[in-house]
Amino acid sequence: MPINTKNRIAFGAYIIILLIILFISILFAISLGAADINMEDAFGILIKPVPFIGRIINANYDESYFSIIWDIRLPRVLLAAVVGMGLAAAGTSFQGLLRNPMADPYVLGVSSGASFGATLAIVSGLSSGFIGLAGSTVAAFMGAITTMAAVYTLGNAGKHSSMVTLLLAGIAISSFLSAIVSFIMVFNHDKLESIVLWTMGSFATASWSSLYLSFPIILIGSIILLTMAREMNALLMGDESAMHLGIDVSRVRKLLLIVGSIITAAAVSASGIIGFVGLIIPHVVRIFTGPDHRRLLPAASISGAIFMIISDTLARTLVAPIEIPVGIITSLVGGPFFLYLLVRNRKQAYKG
Repeated sequence: MPINTKNRIAFGAYIIILLIILFISILFAISLGAADINMEDAFGILIKPVPFIGRIINANYDESYFSIIWDIRLPRVLLAAVVGMGLAAAGTSFQGLLRNPMADPYVLGVSSGASFGATLAIVSGLSSGFIGLAGSTVAAFMGAITTMAAVYTLGNAGKHSSMVTLLLAGIAISSFLSAIVSFIMVFNHDKLESIVLWTMGSFATASWSSLYLSFPIILIGSIILLTMAREMNALLMGDESAMHLGIDVSRVRKLLLIVGSIITAAAVSASGIIGFVGLIIPHVVRIFTGPDHRRLLPAASISGAIFMIISDTLARTLVAPIEIPVGIITSLVGGPFFLYLLVRNRKQAYKG
């Protein structure tokens, strides 16, 4: 799938526009809240620590705003961007390798493992964890990774293993862990609200520590996915065509699932379960970039970050001071879009 010069220029312009929108979204998000800060002051506060440039800007703002932005709002907004980026990248890779438009980042039961780990931490009363992270964050990440390892171990049958076996193992373990979480909730009514809120997704407890944990994992994982864009493009043409191009289809599929699941684990552990981001963003971006993963993956990652920032901003400002779980906002957008996909696919099936 060669990309000619004209397409490269058009795609480069598209990425630049997305990056500008991303920056404006960050600036807009950190300026909104209980303490309203205009965007000009927010920009001055944002670049104040930058060497040389920060000294040139002489913004007139209340010094207390500096702490509000750098200690509270900025880590939350950046974490939302990172989580959105990760979920969109994982969803894009899963839809490509499975050739299934309904695939999402939770296909191997990572979300259920994270829920199980977070639930154990919540009912155990763990309020602190490693390097200043919340206990639920650490437990959720460990639960997600352990679940992924269990699914891969149970679904791996050597040379005879298949994607179907892995997916079935994921469904079985996901159902089992979900049942355990429900069982725990029945006997812990006092913790019920905390567990339910976590499963709906939120960035209310975002901190620099949680960002330091999730960002490197999601960034490195996304880069690995991007380096495998050629293999994903080949998989779109079918397994036989990919094998004729010298690609080890089984190995590539498993590697993509593992990397995507690790990205998802890092995202879910930091924010809880946020649905539909990894489902709808790849579809929307694919309209503008086409199916080529060399363009689709970076564009979807940036778009996912923008979408998550906007969703989280709406979640904390729509009915302030009450905060809506961000998963509700993404579901309100993603639910109708998912139904649209079902209707469209059904019409295409009838035509075929």
